[in-house]
Amino acid sequence: MVEQKKEPLDRKARMKLPAQPITKRPPEVRVTDWRESYIPWDAETARLEAMRCIRCPAAPCTKACPLHNDIPAYLALLESGDIEGAANKLRETSPMPEVCSRLCPQECQCEGSCVLAKSSRAVAIGRIEVFITDYQRQHGGPPIPDLPPPTGKSVAVVGAGPAGLTVAEELAKRGHACTVFDAWPQPGGLLLYGIPGFKMDKAIVDEKIAFLRKLGVEFQPDTMVGEDVTVDGLLDKGFDAVFLGYGATRETPLPMPGHGLDHDYEVACNELGGVYWAMDFLVRANVPSEKLPERMRKPVEVGKRVAVIGGGDTAMDCLRTALRLGAEQVTCVYRRTEAEMPGRAEERKNAREEGAQFHFLATPVRLLGDAARHVRKMECRRMELGEPDDSGRRRPVPVEGSEFLVDADTVVFALGFGVDGAPVRDCAGLKTDKWGQVAIDMNTGATSRPGVFAGGDCAHGADLVVTAIADAVRAAEGIHRYLTEQGG
Repeated sequence: MVEQKKEPLDRKARMKLPAQPITKRPPEVRVTDWRESYIPWDAETARLEAMRCIRCPAAPCTKACPLHNDIPAYLALLESGDIEGAANKLRETSPMPEVCSRLCPQECQCEGSCVLAKSSRAVAIGRIEVFITDYQRQHGGPPIPDLPPPTGKSVAVVGAGPAGLTVAEELAKRGHACTVFDAWPQPGGLLLYGIPGFKMDKAIVDEKIAFLRKLGVEFQPDTMVGEDVTVDGLLDKGFDAVFLGYGATRETPLPMPGHGLDHDYEVACNELGGVYWAMDFLVRANVPSEKLPERMRKPVEVGKRVAVIGGGDTAMDCLRTALRLGAEQVTCVYRRTEAEMPGRAEERKNAREEGAQFHFLATPVRLLGDAARHVRKMECRRMELGEPDDSGRRRPVPVEGSEFLVDADTVVFALGFGVDGAPVRDCAGLKTDKWGQVAIDMNTGATSRPGVFAGGDCAHGADLVVTAIADAVRAAEGIHRYLTEQGG
């Protein structure tokens, strides 16, 4: 326990307190392993940072959080020395605070709304949450709740990522039996297979699954809904409701021919050796082979020069992964300027620190391979910014006659993700939009098909982990009401 501060500070005194340093392991060290980049705080550092909170009555940080965590309340508990109490307060609204604290773009949410950000650095809410949840994990873990008597109702959860795991937890706490179906060999979805270890220790996912098993949640891996079983089939098996929480895993393609330098044949990009899609690249590089499907157990191989196409956080993950795999030169190729990049500035900074380079206002037009059909060069075209597009960002316009060559013996496409509609293609009465996203009631998660609910990426496209969790919390309440109204 941390010694309690005897006299609480007033607002002016709090505003004068210095921000505590946020430190990372040296880049030349962290590129040699897959451990998390940030150095954890100790109890006193976390408490001193919590003391900077001026306890705004309006709590704009809480309002900006998709889960509406009572941030001032748990910061006050931490300041008083009650670390366990602070963690439990946070868990009242956040099913996965150890995950959100590492993956949320706090600068656009809670920290971005902090009053202190107007004059100094915002309270480092994310780093405080990492500390209090890790402290609890290291001291027995989160408490197992007292479960109510079984209701006799059962729910099939499709997808073992953030949304599916959240729904399973919330429903299990209400006495409903839950079985989680997932296509991967191990539960965890995006959290296990898509997030590199240098951003989040995979032990966190393992611990979460173990916690859910203690609540009675069951898992059925290696099951592709839409192929091995259908939504209708799940309902026919006796499940009283189905929650769709599968992710956005269909990668956005970039139409571009490949061309043999010494031959007159042309081959598609995916026929050239050394060319990867982001998900395949990240999964095979970051996940132990025993947790992978048989088809993905061949290790990723990178050459000396790696080019990553794209500008979001997934692209930054690919850059940093390539460096850890031993690439000598790793370059991000992006068709706009850095100001238009969709990902976090923090992730770009981490990539730069570790040695990644950036080539802006350029886009690939074709890949060039050698006689063995392995990529060797990439022809690019320079771009300039035109009028804004639907996203509000200025549209990239090609500059005619500006083609140039880039040496690259490994190319990774990280152009974003869309929803694969296969899991619900044959589900009668279920409405989807033109992108294959499931239409839902935002307040309850209900779909057009009675008894079927959805949330997260399958309903909105690739989005944030925290918004998927918030979706799932609402859907769990909607499912609970639906099951209760059914009676029986």
